[in-house]
Amino acid sequence: MLHKKMQAALNKQINAEFYSAYLYLSMSARFASLGCAVVRLDARAVPEETAHAMKFFDYVLERGGTVTLETIAKPQTEWPSALAMFEHTLQHEQTVTGLINDLADLALQLKDHGTHNVLQWFIAEQVEEEASAEEMIQKLRLTQDAPGGLFQLDNEMAARVFVPPATAQA
Repeated sequence: MLHKKMQAALNKQINAEFYSAYLYLSMSARFASLGCAVVRLDARAVPEETAHAMKFFDYVLERGGTVTLETIAKPQTEWPSALAMFEHTLQHEQTVTGLINDLADLALQLKDHGTHNVLQWFIAEQVEEEASAEEMIQKLRLTQDAPGGLFQLDNEMAARVFVPPATAQA
Protein backbone atom coordinates (compact mmCIF):
# COMPACT_ATOMS: atom_id res chain seq x y z
CA MET A 1 0.00 0.00 0.00
CA LEU A 2 1.27 3.46 -0.86
CA HIS A 3 1.84 5.99 1.87
CA LYS A 4 -0.62 8.91 1.47
CA LYS A 5 2.27 11.38 0.95
CA MET A 6 3.70 9.22 -1.82
CA GLN A 7 0.31 8.74 -3.42
CA ALA A 8 -0.26 12.52 -3.48
CA ALA A 9 3.20 13.15 -4.91
CA LEU A 10 2.75 10.50 -7.61
CA ASN A 11 -0.62 12.01 -8.55
CA LYS A 12 1.10 15.39 -8.98
CA GLN A 13 3.69 13.70 -11.19
CA ILE A 14 0.96 12.16 -13.34
CA ASN A 15 -0.34 15.68 -13.92
CA ALA A 16 3.19 16.96 -14.68
CA GLU A 17 3.70 14.20 -17.27
CA PHE A 18 0.38 14.96 -18.97
CA TYR A 19 1.35 18.65 -18.93
CA SER A 20 4.60 17.71 -20.68
CA ALA A 21 2.63 15.96 -23.42
CA TYR A 22 0.34 19.00 -23.68
CA LEU A 23 3.32 21.38 -23.86
CA TYR A 24 4.98 19.35 -26.61
CA LEU A 25 1.70 19.13 -28.50
CA SER A 26 1.48 22.94 -28.29
CA MET A 27 5.04 23.24 -29.64
CA SER A 28 4.21 20.83 -32.43
CA ALA A 29 1.11 22.81 -33.37
CA ARG A 30 3.04 26.09 -33.38
CA PHE A 31 5.71 24.89 -35.75
CA ALA A 32 3.33 22.85 -37.92
CA SER A 33 1.41 26.09 -38.53
CA LEU A 34 4.66 27.53 -39.86
CA GLY A 35 5.21 24.50 -42.10
CA CYS A 36 8.11 23.23 -40.02
CA ALA A 37 8.05 19.64 -38.84
CA VAL A 38 11.42 20.05 -37.06
CA VAL A 39 9.39 20.54 -34.42
CA ARG A 40 6.81 18.05 -34.77
CA LEU A 41 9.06 18.11 -31.90
CA ASP A 42 10.33 14.83 -32.62
CA ALA A 43 7.38 12.73 -33.53
CA ARG A 44 7.67 10.72 -30.36
CA ALA A 45 7.49 13.44 -27.69
CA VAL A 46 3.71 13.54 -27.14
CA PRO A 47 3.07 9.77 -26.97
CA GLU A 48 6.27 9.33 -24.95
CA GLU A 49 5.17 11.79 -22.26
CA THR A 50 1.68 10.29 -22.24
CA ALA A 51 3.26 6.85 -21.75
CA HIS A 52 5.25 8.24 -18.80
CA ALA A 53 2.03 9.52 -17.23
CA MET A 54 0.36 6.15 -17.75
CA LYS A 55 3.34 4.32 -16.25
CA PHE A 56 2.88 6.36 -13.05
CA PHE A 57 -0.92 5.93 -13.29
CA ASP A 58 -0.64 2.14 -13.53
CA TYR A 59 1.91 2.01 -10.71
CA VAL A 60 -0.34 3.93 -8.30
CA LEU A 61 -3.20 1.53 -9.03
CA GLU A 62 -0.92 -1.52 -8.82
CA ARG A 63 0.10 -0.43 -5.32
CA GLY A 64 -3.51 -0.10 -4.19
CA GLY A 65 -3.54 3.68 -4.42
CA THR A 66 -6.09 6.08 -5.84
CA VAL A 67 -5.36 8.13 -8.94
CA THR A 68 -6.69 11.67 -8.77
CA LEU A 69 -6.54 13.55 -12.06
CA GLU A 70 -6.33 17.33 -11.87
CA THR A 71 -6.72 20.09 -14.42
CA ILE A 72 -3.81 20.35 -16.83
CA ALA A 73 -2.43 23.88 -17.01
CA LYS A 74 -2.51 25.72 -20.34
CA PRO A 75 0.90 25.52 -22.00
CA GLN A 76 2.75 28.32 -23.75
CA THR A 77 1.76 28.62 -27.41
CA GLU A 78 4.34 30.96 -28.98
CA TRP A 79 8.12 30.73 -29.43
CA PRO A 80 10.15 33.13 -31.56
CA SER A 81 12.34 30.37 -33.02
CA ALA A 82 13.08 26.68 -33.00
CA LEU A 83 16.09 27.43 -30.79
CA ALA A 84 13.91 29.21 -28.23
CA MET A 85 11.53 26.27 -28.24
CA PHE A 86 14.28 23.76 -27.52
CA GLU A 87 15.76 26.00 -24.85
CA HIS A 88 12.30 25.94 -23.26
CA THR A 89 12.24 22.17 -23.71
CA LEU A 90 15.54 21.81 -21.87
CA GLN A 91 14.36 24.06 -19.04
CA HIS A 92 11.13 22.07 -18.79
CA GLU A 93 12.94 18.73 -18.74
CA GLN A 94 15.27 20.02 -16.01
CA THR A 95 12.18 20.93 -13.98
CA VAL A 96 10.75 17.43 -14.52
CA THR A 97 14.09 15.93 -13.47
CA GLY A 98 13.86 17.90 -10.22
CA LEU A 99 10.31 16.63 -9.62
CA ILE A 100 11.35 13.02 -10.16
CA ASN A 101 14.41 13.43 -7.95
CA ASP A 102 12.10 14.83 -5.25
CA LEU A 103 9.92 11.72 -5.60
CA ALA A 104 12.98 9.50 -5.18
CA ASP A 105 14.00 11.46 -2.07
CA LEU A 106 10.48 11.09 -0.64
CA ALA A 107 10.47 7.37 -1.38
CA LEU A 108 13.71 6.95 0.56
CA GLN A 109 12.43 9.11 3.40
CA LEU A 110 9.30 6.93 3.62
CA LYS A 111 11.36 3.74 3.21
CA ASP A 112 9.27 2.93 0.14
CA HIS A 113 11.90 0.95 -1.69
CA GLY A 114 9.48 -0.41 -4.29
CA THR A 115 8.62 3.09 -5.46
CA HIS A 116 12.26 4.11 -5.30
CA ASN A 117 13.09 1.17 -7.57
CA VAL A 118 10.43 2.16 -10.12
CA LEU A 119 11.67 5.75 -10.08
CA GLN A 120 15.15 4.65 -11.21
CA TRP A 121 13.76 4.08 -14.71
CA PHE A 122 12.40 7.63 -14.77
CA ILE A 123 15.67 9.07 -13.46
CA ALA A 124 17.56 7.39 -16.31
CA GLU A 125 14.93 8.56 -18.78
CA GLN A 126 15.39 12.17 -17.66
CA VAL A 127 19.13 12.00 -18.30
CA GLU A 128 18.27 10.96 -21.87
CA GLU A 129 15.59 13.68 -22.23
CA GLU A 130 17.94 16.45 -21.14
CA ALA A 131 20.75 15.17 -23.38
CA SER A 132 18.38 15.05 -26.37
CA ALA A 133 17.26 18.66 -25.81
CA GLU A 134 20.86 19.82 -25.37
CA GLU A 135 21.84 18.05 -28.60
CA MET A 136 19.09 19.83 -30.54
CA ILE A 137 20.08 23.19 -29.05
CA GLN A 138 23.66 22.65 -30.23
CA LYS A 139 22.50 21.66 -33.71
CA LEU A 140 20.18 24.66 -33.94
CA ARG A 141 22.97 26.99 -32.84
CA LEU A 142 25.18 25.52 -35.58
CA THR A 143 22.54 26.07 -38.26
CA GLN A 144 21.82 29.63 -37.04
CA ASP A 145 18.34 29.31 -38.57
CA ALA A 146 19.82 28.65 -42.03
CA PRO A 147 17.01 27.16 -44.16
CA GLY A 148 19.16 24.23 -45.34
CA GLY A 149 20.18 23.37 -41.78
CA LEU A 150 16.61 23.58 -40.54
CA PHE A 151 15.48 21.41 -43.44
CA GLN A 152 18.06 18.76 -42.50
CA LEU A 153 17.03 18.85 -38.81
CA ASP A 154 13.40 18.69 -39.87
CA ASN A 155 14.09 15.48 -41.81
CA GLU A 156 16.09 14.03 -38.91
CA MET A 157 13.28 14.72 -36.43
CA ALA A 158 10.62 13.32 -38.76
CA ALA A 159 12.55 10.02 -38.97
CA ARG A 160 12.43 9.40 -35.21
CA VAL A 161 10.06 6.72 -34.01
CA PHE A 162 8.42 6.36 -30.60
CA VAL A 163 8.98 3.02 -28.89
CA PRO A 164 6.61 2.56 -25.93
CA PRO A 165 8.24 1.74 -22.60
CA ALA A 166 7.72 -1.64 -20.99
CA THR A 167 4.73 -1.90 -18.68
CA ALA A 168 5.05 -0.75 -15.06
CA GLN A 169 7.32 -2.86 -12.89
CA ALA A 170 6.07 -4.69 -9.84
